[in-house]
Amino acid sequence: MGIIINQSFKNMVTTYFGFGIGAVNTLFLFTYFLEKEYYGLISFLLSAANLIWPLMAFGVHNTLVKFYSSYKTRETRDKFLTLILVLPLMVSLLLGLLGFFSYSLLLDYFSGGNELVQPYVWLIFVIAVATAYFEVFFAWSKVNYHSVFGNFMKEVFHRICITVLLFLVFLEVLSVEYFVYAMAGVFLLRAGAMQIYAFSLYKPKFNFSLPYNIASILKYSALILIAGSVAMILLDLDKVMIEHYLPIGEVAVYGIAVYIATVISVPQKAMHQITHPLTANLLNEKDREGLDDLYKRSSLSLLVVSALIFILIIVNLNMLYELIPEEYQMSTMIVLLISLVKLYDNMLGNNNSILFNSDYYRLVLVVGVFLAILAFVFNLIFIPLLGIFGAALATFLAFSIYNTSKIFLVFQKFKMHPFSRKTLIILLFTAVLTAGFYYWEFPFHPIINIILKSALVSIVYMGAALRFGFSSDVTGLVSGMYSKVTSSHKSGNP
Repeated sequence: MGIIINQSFKNMVTTYFGFGIGAVNTLFLFTYFLEKEYYGLISFLLSAANLIWPLMAFGVHNTLVKFYSSYKTRETRDKFLTLILVLPLMVSLLLGLLGFFSYSLLLDYFSGGNELVQPYVWLIFVIAVATAYFEVFFAWSKVNYHSVFGNFMKEVFHRICITVLLFLVFLEVLSVEYFVYAMAGVFLLRAGAMQIYAFSLYKPKFNFSLPYNIASILKYSALILIAGSVAMILLDLDKVMIEHYLPIGEVAVYGIAVYIATVISVPQKAMHQITHPLTANLLNEKDREGLDDLYKRSSLSLLVVSALIFILIIVNLNMLYELIPEEYQMSTMIVLLISLVKLYDNMLGNNNSILFNSDYYRLVLVVGVFLAILAFVFNLIFIPLLGIFGAALATFLAFSIYNTSKIFLVFQKFKMHPFSRKTLIILLFTAVLTAGFYYWEFPFHPIINIILKSALVSIVYMGAALRFGFSSDVTGLVSGMYSKVTSSHKSGNP
């Protein structure tokens, strides 16, 4: 587990670099350089594209990872890779034709007060296709054991490009209208660069004969398609439905809240890259004791890290609002509800890996489809009544039920759960610190206030975490880093 924490920490730092650039864009450049309606338009286009790109990919980016190593000859591998490239194209053409013949209906859908969207509706398709193929070529590089470039392109590249484009708008080199098209072009450029890199690792000789296990490939892709679509629906459905019921500028306001809370998810994403294959191995070896240990320790380690991030977000929220235009400020309860969702996600540890690598993954898909429908109903009810707070409430309820269902499934099938007495202690300590520091502000500039309060909260939290051993793995990581720093200092190295 120490290796997991160490590697996850490195992945987390890399991912946070990309998130840092995104935070500057989301909180400051978009809010100051674009009108609220255009910021809402950008948020809507990206959310709508995120809803449909899993359909276009048809799950083949996951299928590629699962089946690639099973092909031992170049001929069988090339048949498989040709299919991987053709399937998303076929689905995209089908959806494209459907969109072409129903384009007037789509325009009518956006004629009820958000006409700003109408000229750009087709860009949803473009961004979705580009994202689908980017994920395919990223998976292509992973199976050839080269993921650094793909990680950079996924987390950093497009955010840097958008930063540059926003400054061009600010300098009046680029109009806002052309910025929207240029942003779509960034996603096409990213997909193209990823294709060139993937083909540099392995360029197939196109072979349109079907692989021998075509039935297994299509079945697995269809199941993964459902899983991916459910995940995206739960993540982006609220923003798309806000556009339908509220002025499009509200999508931007809600998008800021979601981005702030999403920072809590980064430790989970970083650790997942390490725990996913380990979980699969433990399941294959039927090592229930090791699986239970990994389940509890991953949950505890993620909770320790994500709880600190949760506290820092909530207690600094008022000062953060002082730094962004007043029109983007929102109720603390919106950020709190979405942040609680992300905190709950982290508490699950490697729950997803257990379920999706076991024989019970079909049950998760059934539950996921039901919850996606439930999320739609919640948004349908609460957004017209409560505005963007209703969207946050709908997301909180849907994810709470979904996560609780997954915990229950693992408990029922494996007789294990991720919680311990320390889980309760950490949650109580998190609540006390959050309540204690939320209303306490230094009489300084908001940035200085945020720095001072963050430093104080971090010292108190980490001091308690190390003193009372919230997580032995986190304690070991901090001790190891401290030892390296002190030994380097004693040896005279810079």
